[in-house]
Amino acid sequence: MHISIICFSLTGYTTAEKIQKSLQQCGYTADLFKKSKYLEDSIAENTAVWTGHHFKTDDGLIFVGACGIAVRSIAPYVVSKKSDPAVLVVDECGKFVISLLSGHLGGANALALKTAEILGAEPVVTTATDLHDRFAVDVFAKNNHCAIFNMKAAKEVSAAILAGESVGFYSEFPWAGSLPRGLKVCTPEDSGKPEAGIAVTVHRACLPFTSTVQIVPKAVVLGLGCKKDKEAEIIRQEAEACLESESIYQEAVSQIASISLKKEEQGILALAADWNIPFCTFGEAELQNAKGTFEESEFVKKNHRCRKCL
Repeated sequence: MHISIICFSLTGYTTAEKIQKSLQQCGYTADLFKKSKYLEDSIAENTAVWTGHHFKTDDGLIFVGACGIAVRSIAPYVVSKKSDPAVLVVDECGKFVISLLSGHLGGANALALKTAEILGAEPVVTTATDLHDRFAVDVFAKNNHCAIFNMKAAKEVSAAILAGESVGFYSEFPWAGSLPRGLKVCTPEDSGKPEAGIAVTVHRACLPFTSTVQIVPKAVVLGLGCKKDKEAEIIRQEAEACLESESIYQEAVSQIASISLKKEEQGILALAADWNIPFCTFGEAELQNAKGTFEESEFVKKNHRCRKCL
């Protein structure tokens, strides 16, 4: 996690430096910036410009100073809780650590607790599910490295849980352990199921509840083959069309796979890089001996490779 810290006074610098060093010891990448004519190496740009740059590139920002400075600085850049970085505010004396933005998906709440521990400060966390120690669907998604879709439904799920109402839970995959309080196992066919619910799925069309928040794990391997030196754009279009035909989210794809003959195929490598997933290849014998029910291709058979992955 890459964190940028900015301070505005000598006292604030002392606090910020302590945060930086401790976060680095915990494995974070933490950079410290100063904005004051009374501090050496002060940044030349104004705080708003500095914020705009780091808001787009960093995982988290920590303002050591007045809360108003942070609010005014980030205001033009706030877009979505799915993409905004964590933002904290720490008073210059290090007494309070405020989780200001992206408490759950951005990790600001967890970062605030860590920073407060470093300083011996009071963490200020205002998200309702945390205050009442209740299940938060966006935290669940983040902790399990899943994508989340329909944030409006996520709000409705949280509101229902906080109101003491049941929330439906459906999963295309098995799970271990018991469900959190407030969640009720349902199937799409159940009558009388809750209006708001959670679906753990890789399929866009899986909407078992009136208001469904979808949690999408990386559970799909996309098998690809192509003629030599096939254009990258065509490969991308065909891959997207394949997923679309099966109503599968691109975010559900964990890796691209092919025969080892294609390990240097630039179009496939480009797609894997663009989607930020691995490209794995397998030898002909491995594919021939793979167990399972597969659709076979006559063209592939002629080339002595008789497995087809979809």
